[in-house]
Amino acid sequence: MLNSLFRRFLLASMVAAFGILMLAAAASANTVQMGSAHPTVFTFKTLNDNADPTFNQLLGINNSGEISGYFGSGAAGHPNKGYTIVKPYGQGNYTNENFPGSIQTQVTGLNNLGDTVGFWVNGKGKNLGFVEWNGVFTSYKNPNTGQGTVNQLLGINDKGIAVGFYTDANGVNHAYKLNQNTGKFNSIVPPNSANGAVATGINNNGDIVGFLTASDGTTVASFLYKGGHYTEFDFPNSTNTTAFGVNLNDQIVGSYVDSTGAMHGFLLNSPLNNAKWKSLDDPNGIGTTVVNGINDKAQLVGFYTDGAGNTDGFLATK
Repeated sequence: MLNSLFRRFLLASMVAAFGILMLAAAASANTVQMGSAHPTVFTFKTLNDNADPTFNQLLGINNSGEISGYFGSGAAGHPNKGYTIVKPYGQGNYTNENFPGSIQTQVTGLNNLGDTVGFWVNGKGKNLGFVEWNGVFTSYKNPNTGQGTVNQLLGINDKGIAVGFYTDANGVNHAYKLNQNTGKFNSIVPPNSANGAVATGINNNGDIVGFLTASDGTTVASFLYKGGHYTEFDFPNSTNTTAFGVNLNDQIVGSYVDSTGAMHGFLLNSPLNNAKWKSLDDPNGIGTTVVNGINDKAQLVGFYTDGAGNTDGFLATK
């Protein structure tokens, strides 16, 4: 069964619940200097597929405003079912997207051409990544997975380069990128990632974001890979920072946990030069806001938990 909060796994243990590259570059990592958090001026709009109004997550957005996501918590009777949605974002604008023959599907990202990536669960409970390119689905499993049962693709750019991770038989996550044109996998190995790493987003310049995990499965830090170098970063005074998306301007989004245990979204501008952080909370959220995707217009998508305990998708625009 899939974890009930797809992105929250990244803060806890999505992989365990799923049951359900060595890059030719410098191996040194810089660290983003901590800037102060800044107030935000975004307008939030809740977007839910009525097929399951109790659980929706929006995971990616492209420059035309098309959004990828899924409904269904993964609990009995509520399987994950993928979709895309286009403007004007009414109920009639949702299109179901599920890997053929899958038990569950999440559509985790998309590019500006409308091609998508995600993962699906087969009848044996194994997790496999997929790319839908020009309307054709292809399933992928990193050949280094061995006896592991988890492969996921989480982001893709217009050149057909996707990123994601697999989990080995020992429960360690390994980040990778995939060229869907050639089917070739390359490992992504940031410094300080001995306990695992996950790649979550890639832009059209090939810049990659993701996060590192500690031996207990919690997130240690997030990273940006750009120009042959890795840079690690954390939201100021946070206990957990998880990057999920990056646009062409290297604006990075994700979530962080504060000292009280509340989860907030973030937007990081200029990560390599005078980094500026913005904390983001959907006004309807109760202690949980996660930003999953960003396009080149700085439009954001994600999800929050409301007062009734439902998980709701949102679109945030300036």
